[in-house]
Amino acid sequence: MAETKIFARLKADHDRHRDLLARIDETHGDSDERRTLFEAFRVEVTAHAASEEMSLYATMLAKPELRDDAQHSVSEHKEIEDFLTELYEMDFASTGWLTRFRTMKDRYLHHIDEEEEEMFPEAEKDLSEAKKQELLAIFEKEKPKEKAKAAEEEPSSEHERA
Repeated sequence: MAETKIFARLKADHDRHRDLLARIDETHGDSDERRTLFEAFRVEVTAHAASEEMSLYATMLAKPELRDDAQHSVSEHKEIEDFLTELYEMDFASTGWLTRFRTMKDRYLHHIDEEEEEMFPEAEKDLSEAKKQELLAIFEKEKPKEKAKAAEEEPSSEHERA
């Protein structure tokens, strides 16, 4: 287990994301429940993506054999961020909202399945135990900061990640 700690931590977040997505999908109309669950998902996934990029992806980008996978995943993070902004700005009561949400949900589930089944095993092969521990420490340090930042920021079309 120790050798996969960073990956186990990322997968635990993914499992929480899957649960939130399923719960949002069961909501109806512009309800407090839909808004609360969507905001929880938006903040959580935004913080997760930023922290993942600062820890694991930063390391992968430095390795030529892993760079393409990391760049692909970063572009998928941006795609999900764009979906979240669009959904945030839509009428939560419209049928279009749920349709768009389900498109984003499918894209995100594809993304995390791809990470877990393909990217994480590839990245893990090239990482020492010390490096895995270092990446976990970076992730654990950055995520609370990113979560607080995401909770404070209102998504908008003009928003750009620094």
